[in-house]
Order: sequence, then C-alpha cells, then structure tokens
Amino acid sequence: MSLFGIGSRNQKTFRPKKSSPSGSKGLQLKKHIDATLGSGNLREAVRLPLGEDLNEWLAVNTVDFFNQVNILYGTLTEFCTSLTCPTMSAGQKYEYRWADGITVKKPMEVSAPKYVEYLMGWIEAQLDDESIFPQKLGTPFPQNFLDVVKTILKRLFRVYAHIYHSHFQMIVNLKEEAHLNTCFKHFVLFTWEFKLIDRGELAPLQEIVESILQC
Repeated sequence: MSLFGIGSRNQKTFRPKKSSPSGSKGLQLKKHIDATLGSGNLREAVRLPLGEDLNEWLAVNTVDFFNQVNILYGTLTEFCTSLTCPTMSAGQKYEYRWADGITVKKPMEVSAPKYVEYLMGWIEAQLDDESIFPQKLGTPFPQNFLDVVKTILKRLFRVYAHIYHSHFQMIVNLKEEAHLNTCFKHFVLFTWEFKLIDRGELAPLQEIVESILQC
C-alpha cells in the first residue's frame, strides 16, 4: 500500500496539504529544503540558510512537518481507532491528554484518533492565521512566534511517539518504515538544531532520538 494512497482514509483526520507561508520567499525556502533533503544530508538540510530570517525558516519547516505527520498518520487511520487506541499513549509510561487552552482548558482524556483530530485542527487554525504565520513577504511575525512553533512541534512529536509505540509493526507491514524513519530523523535534527523541544518531552523515544543524534 502506498503511503500516499489515502483516498479511503478518514477525511476528518487527514487534511489537505498546507502550502508554504510567506509567498515567494516561503517557496524559495521550501525549494531549498527539498534540494538539501534530496542530497541525503539531513544535518545540512536543517541548518538556517545563510542570510535567511530564522522565523521564516521556522515557519516553512513547521508547515512541512505538519504535512509529513499528517500524511504518515493518514496511512494508519483504519488501524488507529477508539477501540485499538482508547488513549493517546506512547507505551505504558506516557499518556497525552488534550487541551488547547481556549475551548478546552482542563486536559481531558481522549482516544488517539480524537487527539490527532483535535491536534491537526488546532495546528491548521494557527497556520491559517496570518497574524501568526504571515503570508506576505515582509509582514512581521508575532513576538510569541517561537513559543507557538515550540508548542506545535512538541505536540507533533507525540504523534510520532504514538506511531512508533503502537503502530510500528503496521508501518513495517505497509513497507513504510524507511519513510517514517527518515521523516522522524529530519524532525529530530531540526528541533535539536534550534532547541525547540525539551529533552524531557523526547523521553518516550529516547533511544531512537539518541541514535539519530549520534550518527
């Protein structure tokens, strides 16, 4: 089954691919990402290109990571259900509860698919908000932009953690483990480069993360 064969997937969870922010500048940076990723050098691919604005770089990559996780999880929606995954967990030690701080202030226990549905909707709303992710070149980013990015990526990591702990065998069966591992390696190297996720948050996949950082 192809990773991109998502026609029959749960469309509530799988969302259309987001385009890069910031007009032509965002597209230029996206091309740079694709080119450096194509070289196979992921460490080089995550570095801030010379002369580029850090917020622009964070914005384009955040959209990219949203799309990657969205597509990866989209291959598992028929296997990750409220019956198979009644909680959003990453092994026996880690369970994630949902809260967005606005409509849901007290963290609530939800199934894994419901958590991902809430998460993707919450991220998408921010990506679509031009006061947070400006579309026009030269429009300033908000002062709290780094904090917004950190929260988005911290929560996207939780989807990776759930996939590895609960669905890795299915990923292997679908012959998509190489793609999953490459996406996750790119994610880890980027978040590590810019110190975007606290080490404690990475604990559910600590061994994988350390092997990525050491190679």
